[in-house]
Amino acid sequence: MRINIKRDLRAIAPLSQGERDKEIYMLILRGLLAALIFLCFLLPQKALCEEKPLWELGAGLALLHLPDYRGSDESRFYLLPYPYVVYRGDILRVDKERISGRIFKMDRVLLDISIFGSVPVDSSKNEARRGMPDLNPTFEIGPSLYLTLLENKQDQYKIKLTLPVRAVFATDFSSVSHEGWVFSPRLNFEKDNIIRGTGVNLGISAGPLFGSSNYHSYYYSVDPAYATSSRPAYSARGGYSGSALTVGVNKEYKQLVLYAFANLDLLHGAVYEDSPLVKTKSSFMCGFTVSWIFLKSEKLVTAEK
Repeated sequence: MRINIKRDLRAIAPLSQGERDKEIYMLILRGLLAALIFLCFLLPQKALCEEKPLWELGAGLALLHLPDYRGSDESRFYLLPYPYVVYRGDILRVDKERISGRIFKMDRVLLDISIFGSVPVDSSKNEARRGMPDLNPTFEIGPSLYLTLLENKQDQYKIKLTLPVRAVFATDFSSVSHEGWVFSPRLNFEKDNIIRGTGVNLGISAGPLFGSSNYHSYYYSVDPAYATSSRPAYSARGGYSGSALTVGVNKEYKQLVLYAFANLDLLHGAVYEDSPLVKTKSSFMCGFTVSWIFLKSEKLVTAEK
């Protein structure tokens, strides 16, 4: 796959800044996906096996392109190192996406408690929020119910329904405040070995989002003290928070784990879409990660997708 960046950038020159950012985002995404697929053809497929180490330790590097917040028309690149930790216990599970503790599991039903997080926002670097307090990093914790609706082991695909409810907390590392609740039901499609003989796995997830008034206020309300002529006071209410679509591909080869993803947030119809802090109703993010596993358990356990 060949991408002519100079030609494409000339083509988008007459566009607005927001449209130009979206086009550049798509160029970056195509480049990341092309690079991953290219590597997948170069590297031999890892043999399919249900047995994996109980734990794995390593380190990784992530290149991310993220909006300051959902609805922001300003975004940034992040180059972040991170520890790679995987633990496949019967109750406690740790992987690259979350930390979870299983409450119970049946053949097609799983209930666990999971933890997620988000990055902080420096309001002085965001034009819409300039003069307002910074957004502290947040973490979310709560139960998630997973229902396997369809599974085909021969063709290696699954369709799942995920029903997570999580409490949201913000912290400046000296105190913690509760910032409301979120509910984000999602339909997930997982397909292993989408390109035959390469071991590339595909995941697609989509669904609506809902948030409490406290949660929406944290991001989208404008107190009268911070109102300006171009940023009127605004009070966000709870309810529908838009929808999201996420597509990801991953590949494992020996001690390397390669992963690329893209996420689209649509804020059309969200209860806060008229907030002066919402500058675009389509928020994008994408990223590419490379993890190196340098230590693993000799004990093997049955791995589950």
